[in-house]
Parts: sequence; C-alpha cells; structure tokens
Amino acid sequence: MVPVTMPERRCRADGRLGVRFKGYLKPVLGVLSLLALANCDETLSSSVAPQPRPAVVAPAPNAYVPPSAASQDLARFYQRVERDLLTRGLLRVDGGGPDTPYDADDLARNFEAIAFYSEYPDHAVTASTLRTDGQLSRWTSPVRVQTEFAPSVPPDAREQDTAQVEAYTARLAKLTDHPISVVNRKANFHVFFAGKDDGSYVVARLKQLIPNISQASLDLVANPRANIDCFVFASATSNAPNRYVRAVTLIRTELPDLLRRSCIHEEIAQGLGLSNDSPAARPSIFNDDDEFALLTSHDEKLLTMLYDPRLEPGVTAENARPVVRIIARELMGQQL
Repeated sequence: MVPVTMPERRCRADGRLGVRFKGYLKPVLGVLSLLALANCDETLSSSVAPQPRPAVVAPAPNAYVPPSAASQDLARFYQRVERDLLTRGLLRVDGGGPDTPYDADDLARNFEAIAFYSEYPDHAVTASTLRTDGQLSRWTSPVRVQTEFAPSVPPDAREQDTAQVEAYTARLAKLTDHPISVVNRKANFHVFFAGKDDGSYVVARLKQLIPNISQASLDLVANPRANIDCFVFASATSNAPNRYVRAVTLIRTELPDLLRRSCIHEEIAQGLGLSNDSPAARPSIFNDDDEFALLTSHDEKLLTMLYDPRLEPGVTAENARPVVRIIARELMGQQL
C-alpha cells in the first residue's frame, strides 16, 4: 500500500468556511422590535448606557461543511469497493490463522523486503530527502501523533476516527517499545482525514507543515486520482537521511468504516518505517492483495523488529541480515 515518501499503490477518490450570524443578530433584532412596539420617537437618554456589540467569533478553519454531490458519489463508489472485497473473502480482520502459517525464515525475508526498500525510491516529499533504498530507516526521536480533520468530515466521523487513531497509537507504542503518543500540539506525525472537497485546505496545511514540500506532492493532494484512498509522506534531514523527523498521512473521509480503519493501520505503520509491500508477505497488510485489512500477528513482529536496538538506522540489508535472522527466531520461539 502507501510507501514512505510517496503515495501507495492500494489507495482506492476547498474547503469552504461557513459564517453563522444568526446567534449574534437575535439580541439586536430584539431591541429594534421593542423600540418599534413602543412607538419611540425620542432619542435614548444619557442614563441608558449603550450596549457593546458582541464580538463576532470567527468560525473554526475546519468547521464542518456538508460534502458535495461529487464527494457523496465517491463515497458510494468506495462502499461498492468494500462490499466487493468482503464478498471475495478479503479485508480479513482475524490477524491470520492456521491457513496462513509462517516461520522465522519467512519473517526475516519479509522484514528485509518491507523495511529496507521502498516502492517509490526515486520520489520524495522534500528536496533534501535522499535515496536510502537498501538501508533501514525509522524514527529515533519520540513520535507525536495528531489527528486533524478537513471541513467535509462530519462530527460523528471525527469522534470515531480520533478514537481509532488513539487506540492504534497506544498499540504501536507497546509493539515498538518506542515513545509514540497522541498529542494536541507540537506534533511531528500528522494524520489528516479529508475528502474530495478539501484539497485547498489540505494543501495550505501541508505548506505550513512542510515548507519545502514538492509541487508533485501538492498536486497529488489537491487532485488525487479516484484509485488513491490514502497515502503517507515521511521525511528525514539531509545530514541524517535514515532518521525520520516528520510524517503526514492523508486518509479519504469518503471511505467506509473498514477501509478507513485499514488505511489507519497501514499508513501509520508505514510512516514508522515499514515502507514497502511484498507479494510474499502473508499474513500481512503490507501486500497488494488486500487479503488483510488490519495489522496481523506477522506485522506486529515486523514492527518489533524494526525498533529492536540491535538494528541501527542506516544499516544495510546485507549487514543486518545475521541480526535480523536472530531476532526473527527469538520472536518465533525457534532455536538459533
């Protein structure tokens, strides 16, 4: 699905500000009505202090705006996509079972393919991002996750998505033993939920968060193709290209519940450093076949391996191979 630094493959689809005056006009209209009923021709005496006009509170920049007809059509399209996948026995949520066996050798091989390589190694969000294929990349600083909603996301969906991100973030922190938390400010990992109508809003926010973001990335966000349902950007610094310092995930709000949860699971995990997909990985969400919707037992082990202190950011796949083999066997309970 979505790789680090570029939109993922699986991805399946401005904001307008509404100003509400009603609450502030009521007191003024009430005074005018009383004066008219009293047939008042005289000016107000000096003993009556004029009432200050209440300050008009500006609406929140992401105040809810109902989706357009085009956005609603896209939501119906994604509902059909989800039904079709479920009918075919895909989007499993069981995490794998007896029909999906794997051993330590499978785990080590899949980890190398998924953690050391990227689907789109030649593209980047920032001009300073360097090609690091064949090397391990991850976060070394605390990951501070913040959820943000564009105007077209309804209030009930905002509550549900926030709860999903919070629960998943806590799970990832335990799996990696790395400081990963949800915050309300000073985030370095932003999870955006936005729809077809929200291109301008998201572009403006990305320019604020990543001043040197590429125009190609902005174009993708402003007018994503219908087959893109979610993606993640992650960036490092030029002097430490294997240590992530910022990430941005975008998830379409038109997606139905399960597909949206699937995007949450895959994109945040990929933003942590599992940046590739592998057709051999099973049971796994890091596979283009959509068999599994949510993080599996296999994927949990990949994340534990990624943040094992025996693997340093920047280590090559070849040099890491002996250590990866040891860690995989430890996790699987197999003899070294």
